[in-house]
Amino acid sequence: MITGSPTLLRSNSNQEFPTNISGQPLAGKRVLIIVENLPLPFDRRVWQEARTLKAAGAIVSVICPTGKGYEKRYEFIDGVHIYRHPLPLDASTAFGYLLEYGVALFWETVLAWRIFFTRGIDVIQGCNPPDLMFLVALPFRLFGIRFIFDHHDINPELFEAKFGKRGLLWRLMVLVEKLTFRTATVSMATNQSYQKIAIERGRMSPERVFVVRSGPDLSRLKPVDPVARWKNGRPHLVGYVGVMGDQEGIDLLIDAARYIVRDLGRDDIQFCLVGGGPSLAALKDMAAREGLNDYITFTGRAPDQDLLEVLSTMDVGVNPDRVNPMNDKSTMNKIMEYMALGKPMVQFDVTEGRFSAQDASLYAVANDPVDMAEKLVELVDDPSRRRQMGEFGLRRVESELSWTYQIEPLIGAYRCALRLDRE
Repeated sequence: MITGSPTLLRSNSNQEFPTNISGQPLAGKRVLIIVENLPLPFDRRVWQEARTLKAAGAIVSVICPTGKGYEKRYEFIDGVHIYRHPLPLDASTAFGYLLEYGVALFWETVLAWRIFFTRGIDVIQGCNPPDLMFLVALPFRLFGIRFIFDHHDINPELFEAKFGKRGLLWRLMVLVEKLTFRTATVSMATNQSYQKIAIERGRMSPERVFVVRSGPDLSRLKPVDPVARWKNGRPHLVGYVGVMGDQEGIDLLIDAARYIVRDLGRDDIQFCLVGGGPSLAALKDMAAREGLNDYITFTGRAPDQDLLEVLSTMDVGVNPDRVNPMNDKSTMNKIMEYMALGKPMVQFDVTEGRFSAQDASLYAVANDPVDMAEKLVELVDDPSRRRQMGEFGLRRVESELSWTYQIEPLIGAYRCALRLDRE
């Protein structure tokens, strides 16, 4: 879809989320998923995993934190048992993170044993960060319960990206990652870079490492009619969807916006940034200091309707994640969401970002906001190229990357962990 064009590019895909997987390959198996950094069903990847396992016949329980709009301590949604625990701390320092993790581990342990004695458990899936779920799962190994490590983030690299240094805590991150892989029966990697880490750094056998990408659910990510208010009266819209944290490079995006507005004199481009996070207030202050309040809209954490409206209205998506070891090896959900809505994008050149987007993206010089700005303007001014890139990205998601193509490796990981293929 090209904003301003008379029609909205719509997916021809009939992919729907599975509600009943043929043969019920996990019938009666009791699964516990533990995730710490986001509540369910807000965490898209974990929610898709939980619902897919349920569709495969498993009895699924999830332990996660509470969050805004997700305050209930227990809910039964779409056949999934969700247990939430308080996580009152919003850590911003290394010591704060340790304290937060300690509180989370306490609740995860209490709830895991409660589920064990009431519903039973055959396999525990721990979703990092942090790499501490193995501490919850380890005692259950005595009962023959399997542990699947769902590897979302490479924590040693994440720590270095957040704090800009290594040191004692970094070495602790390396140790707990190693212990996590050693405890895991099976590891699920979000891409080939993480698969390589599991095999080389984690010393896991290749046959026990499954690539399960965070593919978008095309039954949910469907375009809606463009909404003019997000453009703030301007002809063009550049959109960002994701976390507002230090390592996401939003400050570089603000620098790029300043260059577009002040140096290039472009008054025709609005920026809309969707998402919440620990750096949101500081980023708003930065935009205000640069005199960009009228050009940059921060929505904060937004409901799905607002998210889809922005994605459907914008001309170009942007991924300003800094080039560093963490981002180079990680697959960003925002890239998949832009492609699922047929949107071209601009990002810095990182390994997994390029693998995912390929010709759906332009690639700016590493951490250079001026080059990013110039490539954004280049795309804004070329509707034909935007359309071609957007259509390429949509086809790639529909034919290779959507959640539909992650179901088989997800079920395969569980069958391997439970040794069902040997029965």
